[in-house]
Amino acid sequence: MNEHEEKKYNEIREELLNNEIEKKVGNYYVNRNEISRYYNVGKIIIEAQGGDIYSNYGDKLIQMYSDRLTKEIGKGYTITSLKRMRKFYLIIEKGAPLVPQLSWSHYVMLLPLNSIDEIKYYINEIIEYHWSKRELQKHIKNKEYQRLPSETKDKLINSQKSNVYDLIKNPIIINTYGSDKTNISEKILKEYILHDIDNFLKELGNGFSYIANEYKIKIGNKYNYVDLLLFNFLYNAFVVVELKVGESNKNHLGQIMVYMNYIDKYVRKNNQDKTIGIIISRKDNKYLIEYSSDSRIKLTTYKLV
Repeated sequence: MNEHEEKKYNEIREELLNNEIEKKVGNYYVNRNEISRYYNVGKIIIEAQGGDIYSNYGDKLIQMYSDRLTKEIGKGYTITSLKRMRKFYLIIEKGAPLVPQLSWSHYVMLLPLNSIDEIKYYINEIIEYHWSKRELQKHIKNKEYQRLPSETKDKLINSQKSNVYDLIKNPIIINTYGSDKTNISEKILKEYILHDIDNFLKELGNGFSYIANEYKIKIGNKYNYVDLLLFNFLYNAFVVVELKVGESNKNHLGQIMVYMNYIDKYVRKNNQDKTIGIIISRKDNKYLIEYSSDSRIKLTTYKLV
């Protein structure tokens, strides 16, 4: 190593030695300090590379550092781990927040993501809902951020206030637990949803709670049945959900509007907001909502897994 590389190595070694000491004494702030030290190590590695983050020289330098650190400190400082620290520093510099609520394991799960906006989304969700590493892994695997509407992503980027529709995924993931995915009826689709209602409510977003399925309403002399009746406590409104195994059409739009108006007239209390409608279909009709006069209706699709 030349003099510059040696100097940077010693800086890295000091950071990691202090980190090892804090782990052994059980420092209360060990997680926060560990993340800060890994950030510092990543920064020093970039400085040792001369600021060129794309050079092959950087990988060779990491290999030399890893070999020496392993001999002088012990296991845990592999080439992969040092590369993670380098990438960790780079994503923080690009705008991802450095927060103590996340463990290093959380950040390691986020490192493969290419979008800083996506990383920031998951960090906010981890903080808000106290996700474990396993929970985070599940949300990333299900491509939750990618299934958000583009309008929602714009709001998140610009820190704008969201509404009840913003976090409804498209498509919504529905688990069939290995059952046949062909010739699915609306009744069977509903059974899949009810079998894992907690996951379904999370797919819709925040604040949704279950009230009933096949909710009976009387229109004239005829009984009708709302597929799912929910309530969103964040927005203080009932939610009518209709399930369709084909493509959404204008008849579905008219049907859900009738159901929403019924709930507004006979179920909703004076202190509650107007009822919301969600049509979940196998295939979306992108033109349908454009010609709807009711902005309270949201269209989305489902995907069976």
